[in-house]
Amino acid sequence: MKCNLLFSSILFLTSFAFNLSPLQAKDSEGVSFYKAGFPKQAKNLLFQELKSNSSNSAETCYFLGNVYFGESKKDSASFYYKKGLSFDAQSALNNIGLAKLQIKSNPTQAKEAIDNVLKGKNKKNVDLILEAGRAYLENEELLATNDYLERAQKITRKYAPVFVLAGDIFEAKRDAGQACSMYEQAILFDANCREAYVKYARAYRDVNTALAIEMLGRLKVQEPNFSLANKELADIYYSKNDFDKASASYGEYIASGNYDSDDLKQYAMTLFLNKDYNKSLEIAQIGLKINSLDPAFNRFAMYNYIELKQFDKAAVAADLFFNKSKDAQFSYFDYTYNGSLLTEQKKYAEAIASFQKAIKVDSTKTGLLTTISDLYEKAGDPVNAIKSYETYLGSVTKQTPDLLIELGKKYYSYANSDLVSAGSKAPLFIKADSLFSKVAEVEPDNYRGNCWRARANAGIDPDATKGLAKPFYEKTVEICLAKADARYNPVLVECYSYLGFYYLVTGEKSKNTKDYEISKEYWNKILKIDPANETALKALGGLNGSSKSKRR
Repeated sequence: MKCNLLFSSILFLTSFAFNLSPLQAKDSEGVSFYKAGFPKQAKNLLFQELKSNSSNSAETCYFLGNVYFGESKKDSASFYYKKGLSFDAQSALNNIGLAKLQIKSNPTQAKEAIDNVLKGKNKKNVDLILEAGRAYLENEELLATNDYLERAQKITRKYAPVFVLAGDIFEAKRDAGQACSMYEQAILFDANCREAYVKYARAYRDVNTALAIEMLGRLKVQEPNFSLANKELADIYYSKNDFDKASASYGEYIASGNYDSDDLKQYAMTLFLNKDYNKSLEIAQIGLKINSLDPAFNRFAMYNYIELKQFDKAAVAADLFFNKSKDAQFSYFDYTYNGSLLTEQKKYAEAIASFQKAIKVDSTKTGLLTTISDLYEKAGDPVNAIKSYETYLGSVTKQTPDLLIELGKKYYSYANSDLVSAGSKAPLFIKADSLFSKVAEVEPDNYRGNCWRARANAGIDPDATKGLAKPFYEKTVEICLAKADARYNPVLVECYSYLGFYYLVTGEKSKNTKDYEISKEYWNKILKIDPANETALKALGGLNGSSKSKRR
């Protein structure tokens, strides 16, 4: 009985092996990378393998064709499938590849071609049946894909690629749970099935990130030399804004030596977002040694030099980026970084132009108009500073007190400048006052609206002969005293100074000693806050002297 069972087992294993194609042998690195879901990295390896390994040229051409099919370059895909047939006229894989190109355009002929491949000795060839299924899967024909899966399952269910295709069908249906269950089964049958680990991680990437990361960790333990596991981990961490872990994983991947310039760019970007500007700059410089005209590497050089406050070097990098890089396309951030650099160099006109270009690239970023407004002020152009800020105010859905105060300050500052003649100042102060009055209205318990109204009205009435600022300074005092907070003392000193001056001027005009006494009260209030206040001491000295003279 035992002999019969042993014989039956040997017979089963022999028939199982007989029904699998050479694909079950160890894949080349290029094929392995492709199957694992890294067609870009696979492409370079497949080209190298095509040049160096003639024994598997037909198979290599098939997978190159698949890479191009995935890039929607059907002419190139057809070229390599036909090239594969030139190496092996009976290549089942490349005939399936050519049929795949017709599934959408000529489904009947495509099915006939595939059926022709899967007959005779290939009738029970599980790998070829699965490839036929994949041909339909890549054309989004899930029912036909499932038919080939069931055909393979009738031959064997104890084969990792069968479970991988089953998982891929579930993933195409957006059923991550069932897909991952199939990928786990594939790993049970083949612990080295890279694609099952990677596809599991991708399926759960946004559903259960912890499980995705755990699965890639298992892959790293199982195959420590499979560098793309680190890349996949890095991509997941990056997508979750965990730039510290992403940087570490990209670093491990880059250290393997199996990278291209795009990988360097991603690494440089991750380091930059992780605020590791020195390391990001180092990677950018490596990239520039490869291609000094690459706009991405010149961009990172400029960004990092700016963050490191090495502005002279940043200026050189900016010139290379904006004026010498090949086929550069400039973004909102390119112009804002450049604007910041030019601001540091006090090149305000050029900085303004750069920020204006940023707004042209992204018209939603109207907040930059406030920066432009500030730059106009630094450049001595308050008129355009005001215009820019008013344009910004017109773009917002709600004009907050902070915004109104800021615009009012700009009018107030302009009115106080030497750029405006004495006769033209009043309208600017009045405009400022109108803005501050809106703030005082919506913030009745905040002193700033009334305080700024007082300042604006003092500008209209600089000699205090009309007392235009008086009611607003008095209201400011009322609000600040109610706070009972020493932080408001500087504001109270300002208020008391004006009111003391106002009553002094009034007393001089009316010759009423009562006004002088009120003036003294305000100056003495200042001394209670600041006993060494020179203005108050001087005012009181004058008032006391005036009183003595009158008594004599």
